[in-house]
Amino acid sequence: MGLPSEVGTSSFMSDFLEKCGGCAVLDGGFATELERHGADLNDPLWSAKCLISSPHLVRRVHLDYLDAGANIIITASYQATIQGFEAKGFSREEAKALLRKSVEIAIEAREIYYDKCTKGSWDFVDRGKTSRQPILVAASVGSYGAYLADGSEYSGSYGDAVTLETLKDFHRERVQILANSGADLIAFETTPNKLEAKAYAELLEEEAIDIPAWFTFASKDGINVVSGDSILDCASIADSCKQVVAVGINCTPPRFIQGLISSIRKVTNKPIVIYPNSGETYDGQSKQWVPSSGAVDEEFADIVIDKWREAGASLFGGCCRTTPNTIRAISKALSNKSSTINHA
Repeated sequence: MGLPSEVGTSSFMSDFLEKCGGCAVLDGGFATELERHGADLNDPLWSAKCLISSPHLVRRVHLDYLDAGANIIITASYQATIQGFEAKGFSREEAKALLRKSVEIAIEAREIYYDKCTKGSWDFVDRGKTSRQPILVAASVGSYGAYLADGSEYSGSYGDAVTLETLKDFHRERVQILANSGADLIAFETTPNKLEAKAYAELLEEEAIDIPAWFTFASKDGINVVSGDSILDCASIADSCKQVVAVGINCTPPRFIQGLISSIRKVTNKPIVIYPNSGETYDGQSKQWVPSSGAVDEEFADIVIDKWREAGASLFGGCCRTTPNTIRAISKALSNKSSTINHA
C-alpha cells in the first residue's frame, strides 16, 4: 500500500471529530489503573509487562475507559520495545508478537464494548446518541528515554552520542509493526525533544507509513518541551509532516496547558490533542509520584470546557494518575456543552 493522499490523511481527524460532535474524548492514565487492578509494574517494561503477565487486566482498563465515554483508547505499548523485550530474554519474533498483541487487546476491547452496546446497554441513550459512537485505537510509541527507564524521558537529555540516526534506527521496526497491526493511528507520546520529533517525522516519510499519527510533547514550564527545546519548533516539525493529523501535549501539569495550546495554534491548523497528568509530579530518579493539589475530576472537566476548548483544542483526555472517573467527567461535560449549544 502506498502513502495515503495528503487530503485523505488531513481529513481523517476532522472527519472523526465531526462524527464525535466536534470534540473527542481520549482515555486516561493506564499504568496507575493497572496497579489499581493489582498489577505490579516495578519493572523496566512498566505497563508493557502486563502484555506478558496479565493481558486480561490491559483489556479490563481499556473497557473501563470505553465505559467512561472514551472515543480513543491508547494501547499498552508505550514502553513496549523490541530491544526492551529482548533484554528480558524474549526472542525478536516474540517481541514483535507482543507489540502486535498490544493492539489486538485494544481492538478486542472495542469489539466487546460495541457488542455490549448492541445488546441494549443504556450507554448511548444516556449520551443522546442514536448510533454507536466511533472509537479509534491509537498505537502508543513512547520515547527512546522511556525504553532507557532512567528518567531521561522527563528531561530529554540523551547525550551527544544519540543522533537522529540512532533514534530512527531504534524506532524503525517497532513503528512498522504497529503501523501494520490493525490500529487506526499511531500516537507518538511524551516526546521530550526536537530531535526525536524530527526522527519520527523522517521515519514516517521514509517508511511510507500509511496510517495517520499524532505527536504529543511534554513540558514542565509551559513554554518549552522538557529538554528546553521550544514548543513552537517541535509543533512546527509535527505540522510539516503530512501523516500527522493532530499535534498536542501530554504528561504535563494542567496549569501549563492553556498557554501551550495558544503556542501550538500559532504554528499549526491541525487539531490539537491534550491529555495532561493530574497535576502531580513524577520523580524519575526515585520513580515516585510527588503529591500536589491535583484537580478533582469535575474541576478538571470544567477546565477542559472553559479554558482548553476555548483556546482551540478538540481532543481531550488524561495522562498519569487520571482515572476513568476523570474521563467520565470530561465526556459528560463535553456532552452537556454540545447539547447546550445545539439547543441555544
